[in-house]
Amino acid sequence: MSASTLRAEHCRPLKGPEHRLDDAALGELLALLPGWSLREDGRAIGRNFRFDGFLPALSFASAIGWMAEQENHHPDLELGWGYVRVRYATHDVGGLSRNDFICAAKVDALADAAG
Repeated sequence: MSASTLRAEHCRPLKGPEHRLDDAALGELLALLPGWSLREDGRAIGRNFRFDGFLPALSFASAIGWMAEQENHHPDLELGWGYVRVRYATHDVGGLSRNDFICAAKVDALADAAG
């Protein structure tokens, strides 16, 4: 599996703890996404992105919002001058699901496109 494999997938509705990823799956998927790290005792993943001003950061955050609507899986975003912080967790499973990693891979592709 690769990050491009994840990017090609689409999120699906998940409810219940049976969809929560175990430690082995978390390690495997996180290894595909350099720059992302576990947060909140392994219940979320996050990454910080840097930009050369407010407008590029805002544009990137807006692109993430558009993608999130398409996937129906929404991150927590923090936006400021020159940065965007992205955090994913699947509340309906009580931790991390495959959807979080699918969207993280898509965010990385957006960052690559933003240059």
